[in-house]
Amino acid sequence: MQDKVTKIFKAIADPTRRDIFHALVVAATALPITQISGQFDISRQGVTKHLKTLEDAGLVSIDTHGRERFCSANTNPLKEINNWVKFYEQFWDTTLTGLHDYLDKKHTKDEQ
Repeated sequence: MQDKVTKIFKAIADPTRRDIFHALVVAATALPITQISGQFDISRQGVTKHLKTLEDAGLVSIDTHGRERFCSANTNPLKEINNWVKFYEQFWDTTLTGLHDYLDKKHTKDEQ
């Protein structure tokens, strides 16, 4: 079974899924799948498959009202990605600070 972060990365790896997610975030309300499909040059079935991947990652919720299915964005799972990136950001900040200090010392030593 894939962990949450892997599912989120898989979901946002595809540009069409990112565009669908973005459209839902910007709409700030639930949209019917037919309306979402109309915004893309792929079949409704293709959009539905993308929405399923986004739903599996927790980025989209799909609710049925009568015969229509409505989708809304959930940005909360992106916090998982943010936390994952922050870990590596700290690593790079420390590494780059160390490199800066090293180069600064080397430059000062070369000037003497």
